Amino acid sequence: MKSLLRWRVFLPPMILLIAAVMASFIDLAGFLTVTTAINNWILNHFSWLFSSGGLLMVVTLLLALFTPLGRKRIGGEQATPMLTKWRWGAITICTTTAAGMLFWGTAEPLYHLYQPPVSLGMAAQSAPAAEFALSTMYLHWSVTPFAIYAVPALAFALAFYRKGGEFSLSSAIAPVLGNRMANRVGGGIDALAMFALVAGMASSLGTGALVLSSGVSKITGLDDNIFLLGVVIAVIMICFVASSVSGLQRGIARLSTINAIFFVTIAVMALVFGPTLTIIERSVDALGDYLATFVTRSLGVGFADTDNWPMSWTVFYWANWLSWAPIVALFLGKIAKGYTVRDFIIVNWCIPALFSILWMSIFSGTILTLDFEHNGAFYQLLNSSGPGAVIYGLLDQLPLSALLIMVFVAVAFLAYVTAADSNTEAIATLCMTKDVTEKKTINLQTYSVQLQSAAVKRRLKILWGVIIATIAWVMTAFSGIDGIKMMSNLGGFPALLVVLLMNFALLRAIFTSLKVRKEQVPAM
Repeated sequence: MKSLLRWRVFLPPMILLIAAVMASFIDLAGFLTVTTAINNWILNHFSWLFSSGGLLMVVTLLLALFTPLGRKRIGGEQATPMLTKWRWGAITICTTTAAGMLFWGTAEPLYHLYQPPVSLGMAAQSAPAAEFALSTMYLHWSVTPFAIYAVPALAFALAFYRKGGEFSLSSAIAPVLGNRMANRVGGGIDALAMFALVAGMASSLGTGALVLSSGVSKITGLDDNIFLLGVVIAVIMICFVASSVSGLQRGIARLSTINAIFFVTIAVMALVFGPTLTIIERSVDALGDYLATFVTRSLGVGFADTDNWPMSWTVFYWANWLSWAPIVALFLGKIAKGYTVRDFIIVNWCIPALFSILWMSIFSGTILTLDFEHNGAFYQLLNSSGPGAVIYGLLDQLPLSALLIMVFVAVAFLAYVTAADSNTEAIATLCMTKDVTEKKTINLQTYSVQLQSAAVKRRLKILWGVIIATIAWVMTAFSGIDGIKMMSNLGGFPALLVVLLMNFALLRAIFTSLKVRKEQVPAM
């Protein structure tokens, strides 16, 4: 029987990642030296490509939204949706935000408040620095990041449902490279995307584990150390693999609905019981600054050559989002059947970006206000107990803090499990020659292949889950925030090349729709 595995996709990232794990255990210092050197080379030579690429994706989505392509129905005019809009939106928000938004929403603005870019001449812990901190949260967590997800997802959706495309990234890049070349390089591109995602998932799992280990430590009184971090990572890994094995509808959809309710509940409570008026005032000012400086700060313009702030923060974020983007595209694109391109952009770009702006307004705005009111106490907490502890310091200031902390721990846990769930499903499917588990049973032979395929997919999910968890623990436990950033950059660079190809494919579809529209207009 023909192998169910796509060995060209499965083996290269597997060998590379296992080698990385072994090297980290044999000689951690040497391993970190090598990865740091590679990371520095990427930043020094390709920061401009990350920045300009992110802006290009925003422009591409705007074109798709307002051109005739926006009316095109994914899967054909007779296609019916796989999911309701509510469930679709819940899956999208919970899959794309993950634990990163919970972790960075309170920790990151404090970094910017006390360490603003030298080039901008702002005094630390000043009103201008606070405005810059909040506007930067909008930059890093709203329009551009979700564009980085939505562009490849839309390109894949249009290709996958056009004449029965393959569940491969090569389907989306065929309009750029041609079918023959896309088929030749498709396995390599899928392998690159898998390596990028595993690195990105390890980075994100590290951030989620830091939040959760701080929460568990606060609730139970256990020491927040590398051993507790390892236990937390193991529990998350077991849960997201178990959820993924249970199947899309029972796993991802159910978790997404629960998590969306938790997200909204905790945000409303923080807004109502927090410094509401101050949050609103800060948000309005910061939003104005964000809009006024969007293009220049997206491109890193206005910073001195010696100022490493853009590379340390903005480029890190674009790399982090890009590392997830290709595989997220396979998942989000597959569930978009039956909706128009305009529906897709609204649900996968506009709504998540708006939700993130509201989230950052509440939590980032609150932490900035509280830090001013308590004379820098939260920045001291950041330095003494780590970034994962900051959110719990904020929740301690609100009524029903014990309840809120338990709810938040549940939100952080489900956020990562939901995101990892969907991506583990995509990784396993991408490793296989075809997703025969979705075919209708016709005869005994087909049924036998289905059973074998399902068993192989389960094993793949377990295998990748263990590798991701191991990398996350090593990098987070021994390198902290720097380790998280390195994993993001290492995964983001190859993903950037893949996503740019998909972006050009989407641009071609946009221009084709304009050409068809022009030809259909009768001559005067």
